[in-house]
Amino acid sequence: MPMYQNGEVDPAVRALEARQDEIMRKLYELKAAVEGLAKTVTTPDADLDLTVSSSLSSQSTTTFKGIADLDAVLGKDPGALRDIVINANPAQPPLTLLVLHSLLCQRYRVLSNVHVHSSVSSVPPQLLSCLGPRHADSYARRLFQLGFTLIWKDVPKLQMKFSVQSMCPIEGEANVARFLFKLLALYPSDPAAATMVDNWVDTAFFQLAEGSTKERAAVLRALNSALGRNPWLAGSEFSLADVACYCCVLQSGSASSAPANVQRWIKSCENLGHFGPAKLLLK
Repeated sequence: MPMYQNGEVDPAVRALEARQDEIMRKLYELKAAVEGLAKTVTTPDADLDLTVSSSLSSQSTTTFKGIADLDAVLGKDPGALRDIVINANPAQPPLTLLVLHSLLCQRYRVLSNVHVHSSVSSVPPQLLSCLGPRHADSYARRLFQLGFTLIWKDVPKLQMKFSVQSMCPIEGEANVARFLFKLLALYPSDPAAATMVDNWVDTAFFQLAEGSTKERAAVLRALNSALGRNPWLAGSEFSLADVACYCCVLQSGSASSAPANVQRWIKSCENLGHFGPAKLLLK
């Protein structure tokens, strides 16, 4: 390496080395993107035009009773990163999935990516960054357990695919939310408790999110009554019922007029710290 008489490295050479390092970093990132997208290009709706962000979130302290096993839900795939690919319409951002993504990042090492499909002309900045900031190690797929790819696309209904072999499709935000929650915790083994959770999830999406003003008012009364008996909708433990109902209450604009027990519950949800990504999209 050329040096001056005093032993210092030639600045031009140092600049050339820095440029070479930057080129190698970009090549690693490009290689990672190609490897990740190779799992989705086998289906006609998986062409992606713009890679926006990749992130790795560290595990935290939130725990659930009856923690689920990743292999039990997604199947064993030794040595490979399991990818979940979600197509969502930017006109209807899936708030519940952003909350569940936050929770998944505490349970697993998650490689998160946001893409824009060619069917969408433009996407607001907050949607491009909704899964968090890019992580420096995003090119090293071997460091992660789960891939979470969100594609903003002009679709009539939210779609999710997983599994390298079958790319099994699941449609509808409620169904995808149920699937993702099973990666966090087991559904209640008691049929009555499981039915209660499912009932609140359906109520959230079909009556709060899509119902009339009268239906929403009836749901708020039901929420208030249930939360007068228990701290959470399904009893003493936080569950998918709380995630779904919280997001749909906020998205429907009903939070400010909600009765006392619902107001208290909204604050309890927010104190958990997982609902920040959903609230940002509503601003």
